[in-house]
Amino acid sequence: MEIRRCGALPLRRPGASSNLQPQIRVNGRIRAREIRVIMGSTGEQLGVMKLSDALRKAQGLGLDLVEIAPTATPPVCKIIDFGKFRYDVSKQTKDKRPSGSKLKEIKFRVNIDEHDYLTKIRHGEEFLDRGNKVRVQLQFRGREMAHQEFGMQLVEKVRDDLSGMSQVEMNPKITGRNITMTLAPLPANRRKRRFTAPEKPAENQEAVVSQADA
Repeated sequence: MEIRRCGALPLRRPGASSNLQPQIRVNGRIRAREIRVIMGSTGEQLGVMKLSDALRKAQGLGLDLVEIAPTATPPVCKIIDFGKFRYDVSKQTKDKRPSGSKLKEIKFRVNIDEHDYLTKIRHGEEFLDRGNKVRVQLQFRGREMAHQEFGMQLVEKVRDDLSGMSQVEMNPKITGRNITMTLAPLPANRRKRRFTAPEKPAENQEAVVSQADA
């Protein structure tokens, strides 16, 4: 059933604007007697109008009257399609949200050679420099399980080598045949890279790092 108030457009069903901020009022829910009106499509200032006149104008155009500045004197309203307004607000809110950091993974072996180790450390610095967290994983094979202390020493070395870029979020932990540790990036103004990749032909720049999104 449609509800009309003082010539206003039909009110929205209860909850129809629940995704918007609570203070946004539409059509007959606007309380001010006089409002400053703007045409949403052109930005044209229509000046101060009585609420009933603004509602009739919006209705005549097949549009809605949306209160966009309730604390102004008088309040400011736009004549605009409410569905489009709601979409624009939702999109702006989404665009303002910071993109979440990702969790990158670097895998090591106990007997890793120096070249591969440095390559992985450089990638770790790159990930941290982009604001991502890094999960360090070391996997034991066969008889390597008998000397877990070697694996722990390597993970601690990784922690120390990346200390200029990160802080420990989760300390090294042995689970089954793996040791895992999570590093979180330091604030940007405190990050200091220690390992710089040497210049090489592009074809030799293949990453030896596996990445996993959080």
